[in-house]
Amino acid sequence: MILSHRTDPNRAYRLFDPKRKKLITPNKALELLELEEFENVADLGAGNGYFTLSLTKKSKMVYAVDIEPRMLKLLMERAEKENISNIRYVESNLEDIKLEKNIVDKALIAFVIHEVPDIKAALGEIRRIIKPGGMFVLLEWEAVESEIGPSIEQKVPSITMKKLLEQNGFHPKLVHLNQSIYAIIAKNIKF
Repeated sequence: MILSHRTDPNRAYRLFDPKRKKLITPNKALELLELEEFENVADLGAGNGYFTLSLTKKSKMVYAVDIEPRMLKLLMERAEKENISNIRYVESNLEDIKLEKNIVDKALIAFVIHEVPDIKAALGEIRRIIKPGGMFVLLEWEAVESEIGPSIEQKVPSITMKKLLEQNGFHPKLVHLNQSIYAIIAKNIKF
């Protein structure tokens, strides 16, 4: 399903805006993931790779999952320029992720959950692809007025997201990174 508030691939350059790096750097996402060498990681909603390329530095394999083939093509071009070969490109929505069960140790879903039509289905799929005892980090816009991000009506409040995670088999820890962005570190507790 194509949603009107998804990032337009023709405007993908905005994902590398220096203002975004002031809010959260790819290294901060790595820190939150507590990524260990040779783990398999999924970047869910990878887009053109703002976080993906950094994930490749410590990972055995990064599964770059995105619904938009043009975004994956932009990511592929960037990876080729940097001679990065440990990315598997997966064209898929998040309610039916085209990956095998228990294939990743960890996952990152950054600034995408507000675009997903069925969040509960997406959480079930995330649980399915993460190995027992694995975890994922969700980065999202807090439901406050801000100059960047989607409109406040499209944002999912952190407390609502935390409750959804609890109801769907995760043990979530909420961290506010700043006024506009929150992170939830979610461990897969139901195997």
